[in-house]
Amino acid sequence: MSLNLDKFKSVISHAKEYGFIFQSSEIYDGLSAVYDYAQNGVELKNNIRQYWWKSMVQMHDNIVGIDSAVLMHPTVWKASGHVDAFNDPLIDNKDSKKRYRADVLVEDYCAKIEGKIEKEIKKATKRFGDSFDKEQFINTNPRIIGYNNKISDILSRLAKSLENEDLEDVRNLIIELEIVCPISGSKNWTDVKQFNLMFGTKLGASADTATDLFLRPETAQGIFVNFLNVQKTGRMKIPFGIAQTGKAFRNEIVARQFIFRMREFEQMEMQFFVKPGTQADWYKKWKETRMKWHLSLGMGEDNYRFHDHEKLAHYADAASDIEFNFPFGFKELEGIHSRTDFDLKQHQEFSGKKLQYYDNELKESYTPCVVETSIGLDRMFLAILSNSLKEEMLDNNTTRTVLKIPPFLCPYKVALLPLVKKDGLPQIAKDIYNTLKLEFNVTYDEKDAVGRRYRRQDAIGTPYCITVDHQTKDDNTITIRERDSMQQVRIPLTDIEKYIKDKVSFNPTLLAM
Repeated sequence: MSLNLDKFKSVISHAKEYGFIFQSSEIYDGLSAVYDYAQNGVELKNNIRQYWWKSMVQMHDNIVGIDSAVLMHPTVWKASGHVDAFNDPLIDNKDSKKRYRADVLVEDYCAKIEGKIEKEIKKATKRFGDSFDKEQFINTNPRIIGYNNKISDILSRLAKSLENEDLEDVRNLIIELEIVCPISGSKNWTDVKQFNLMFGTKLGASADTATDLFLRPETAQGIFVNFLNVQKTGRMKIPFGIAQTGKAFRNEIVARQFIFRMREFEQMEMQFFVKPGTQADWYKKWKETRMKWHLSLGMGEDNYRFHDHEKLAHYADAASDIEFNFPFGFKELEGIHSRTDFDLKQHQEFSGKKLQYYDNELKESYTPCVVETSIGLDRMFLAILSNSLKEEMLDNNTTRTVLKIPPFLCPYKVALLPLVKKDGLPQIAKDIYNTLKLEFNVTYDEKDAVGRRYRRQDAIGTPYCITVDHQTKDDNTITIRERDSMQQVRIPLTDIEKYIKDKVSFNPTLLAM
């Protein structure tokens, strides 16, 4: 794991300066852990969502999508266990008066140990050069073995204590590890207490008759309560999946790390319904499928890893996270869970409605098991933004800031740049702009020297810049500059649309998965 907090600060600064993310209600000093996606951010976010949707729904014959409501009957959350069990263990520091998630304090302590492991590996890599065998070094170096054993012991104890709801032992673990408050630097901790994360609201015209509701803390339950509706109207046969994207809300007491943990966030989830007894095979398949999707973005295999859960949720018989190497370390990006038949059985019990599948081949009814894939769209956005932001030294000893976002995800696919604001060049550029905008999201820029305009487009990640110059008037050709290599080629006006489409389409990447 590599910690690069200076890089993280640069990501946050870049996100605002170049129109990706703003603090919500900033003119009123903002609202903690709530953010607005700006003009470039909303385009990138939409493209990530669309890429997920295409790969999950359009590329699978047996997966369909829905869009369920944010507000649901309150008994839904009783049935799902959220009313009774959707809690975080919180601890206060008496000196700073700050509140923290107790489990996150312990996990951050382990992350620092992982940082020590990374340093040992880097030193060994430098010492041994090309002959260095990383895997053998990790498995045989006494110091690294000791570090890994310590991490394993700590996390195992934490998982056991949380599973047994032994909050006193969670506090004892924090004390024994001598974990200090990041603000005060003291070890003066309160007891650990549980806190329910759901936002409450009311439905009704008057306070006397209003019904207490919750803003949904996850999108999955909207899929489960519609299972039979979708199955029957879509004539779906097991195995099949239902996908959904949408907002969820959690009253996070310790929201932090920019858009990584927010109170209002967006999920992209798919619940895959399978015959009982086959869920282990499907769980393995979806782990592989989802990792392949992430790797298709080209952000480096070393930046991903699986983290299999020791502590399982009450509804699961297997669970794993796909973790990504953010600037603040490896953190959860996506969860793959084998949820058994818990959800459908719970809703069947609480609603009194039968939620079973009739299998024509077996001539019997049963409650399907579910394998879930759930990814945070905001976290995916942060992973792409932080991984793509580069500072490059050029041949002329100047630097450029560039966002090397995969071209098919970029906010703008093409920028139209007339070389000068005269001689009819702007009109030609605008004509090309008006033609291309039917197919692509394009932008037009005629202010400043063309080199400065290139830098602006680099900073927002635009993969291709089309420059209209005086030669264009003579032979109907234009210059296309490619963002990453900065190489330029000259092509006819008639070839522009095909040239760009071949470079920025989702399709080749989808077909390669």
